[in-house]
Amino acid sequence: MITAEEKKALKGRGFLPTVNGDCSARLITVNGCVTAAQSRAISEAAEKFGDGRVFYTTRQTVEIPGISYENVEAFADFIGKAGLTTGGTGSRVRPIVCCKGTVCIHGLTDTLALAKKIHEVFYEGWYDVKLPHKFKIGVSGCPNSCVKPQLHEFGIVAQKIPSFDEDMCNNCKKCLPAENCPIDALQHSKNGTVLDREKCNNCGKCIDTCPFDCVELKAQGYRLTIGGKWGKFPRVGTPVPGLFSEDEVMAILEKTLLVYREQGITGERLGVTIDRMGEDNFIGQILSDDILERKQAILDAELHLVGGATC
Repeated sequence: MITAEEKKALKGRGFLPTVNGDCSARLITVNGCVTAAQSRAISEAAEKFGDGRVFYTTRQTVEIPGISYENVEAFADFIGKAGLTTGGTGSRVRPIVCCKGTVCIHGLTDTLALAKKIHEVFYEGWYDVKLPHKFKIGVSGCPNSCVKPQLHEFGIVAQKIPSFDEDMCNNCKKCLPAENCPIDALQHSKNGTVLDREKCNNCGKCIDTCPFDCVELKAQGYRLTIGGKWGKFPRVGTPVPGLFSEDEVMAILEKTLLVYREQGITGERLGVTIDRMGEDNFIGQILSDDILERKQAILDAELHLVGGATC
């Protein structure tokens, strides 16, 4: 008979208890992508160890229900041979969610590569670092925001910012940049074309479509939001001012985690921490490097060892 403590330990490894008295194994996909060979292994594992079903979660993980606790280790060995692991639970960095921007016609960046990098550095690298609560990260390849990054603790949205030179505009009868703008931020009339920068979401569709080069790429990078969450008490993420490179995104993500671990209260989500501390205070800390001076001390500190979600 398996004890409550053993069940708790297995849950921490990604084997979640079910209403049937067995468990459901949560497989990590790294960036929402598995190979054909891994898919075959998943199907075979479901038939061999589970009840023959496979669930695909909203967090881009894969769950196989119907696994008896006696078969947990045999299951883990089997899927391990296919390069798959279980996990994705607890008060830590959760599996990264990203869109298919790498292969999408709207994608402005290689989302799969960025998500994999974040997975390796922060999901795997920080796996044993306890946080006040779960920490979710969403990577979107364009402003369509298919993975809803603004509802994650850390949201990343790829951007291409256009420059519009009105002096070079020839007031063509047919304005190609305006026709390519999906949200009508470029307005064309007999008096010429005007770019509404407040309306523009930096999708990049208008860039390099003008034969007279009046719309070109001004800057490319990522917009960030922090503290978003869904669930019982939804909160839209707070925008972080600026446009950031990939290296800057990784650095700000690290500092966000450090501030959250050091100054967050056990049981509260990041958004609650930000509201308690003040947005300007929190953003000021993650855009500064001061927190890095305390990095090792923060990582070594015995914090958030007792669970108890408050939100």
